Amino acid sequence: MLMDKYFEAMKNVLIDIEKTQKEKIVEVSEEIAKRLSKGAAWHIMDTGHMLMFEGVGRTGGMMALKPIKITCELDNPVRYRPSESKGAVGYDSIPGFADFVIGRSNILPGDILMVGSVSGYKHFPIDLALKCNAIGCLTVAITTVEYSNKLKSEHPSGKRLFEACKYYIDNCSNYGDTIVDVEGFEQKICPASGISASYVMWAIQSTVVEKLLEMGLKPSVYISNHMPNASKINGQAIDNYTKYGY
Repeated sequence: MLMDKYFEAMKNVLIDIEKTQKEKIVEVSEEIAKRLSKGAAWHIMDTGHMLMFEGVGRTGGMMALKPIKITCELDNPVRYRPSESKGAVGYDSIPGFADFVIGRSNILPGDILMVGSVSGYKHFPIDLALKCNAIGCLTVAITTVEYSNKLKSEHPSGKRLFEACKYYIDNCSNYGDTIVDVEGFEQKICPASGISASYVMWAIQSTVVEKLLEMGLKPSVYISNHMPNASKINGQAIDNYTKYGY
């Protein structure tokens, strides 16, 4: 069954993460914990689907991790007229957009920026990482290195995201981010990056919690709203986060 092939392939991806990324996860987490203890903010910016919902605001997750959310609305209610397509332009391809994000967000020197991109070759996330490096932020990529290595960067530096950040964690998916071959069908199916990125994110958060506790600091962690006394517990945790930043 294809389901069994998927189970096996996905397990192998997660095993690869444990075998190849564990030391880097510990190193990154130690640095994040140190910076949080000194008042840094922890930002996450995902240009795709991997992290913005799974890694933020979840029960058992850290309140310190805050998303950079970008919305852009354009309303132009003209009557339909047939024309050649002008092509879609995403914000991750707009030169100078990183300056806008840094200027309008709460990113400050010394903060932590975690950037998620499966392919890791688009202009915006690379530019954001490089410019945050320049102001002393800790930059961490969660990306697919095999995928990126087969793509040409759209950034003038020629760097891919894993080359632009101080640290990168490989989510160990593959070129094209599909892991199941189907006999008689020309395309592979089933992406790995969503699950593998979540696996990496929770490994990092658990290790940051561990490192903060080793420093004698109590991290602020969400409890499910469906648990007894959740409102009180979460309220106390929010107060702790607001006061200390972790």
